[in-house]
Amino acid sequence: MTNDCGCDKARAELEEYLRNEICRTDAADIRAHLETCEGCQSELHVGIVLTQTVQRACKETAPEELRDQLLARLRTLQSH
Repeated sequence: MTNDCGCDKARAELEEYLRNEICRTDAADIRAHLETCEGCQSELHVGIVLTQTVQRACKETAPEELRDQLLARLRTLQSH
């Protein structure tokens, strides 16, 4: 990253930063940028909330009764 504001670069690599998928140097540059840029801090917050929401949603399972109803309905539709 360059020594300027770096908003474009920080925002472009934010998802990779959140998943720890960028090199240490770029991560350090983004971290330093985030310390001083409120706009990018806001983007980071949105990214964190979105990531956590998706992670929670992926862990949830449908109630057994709903699963049974869906399977019964699918079987009915397949038999026609």
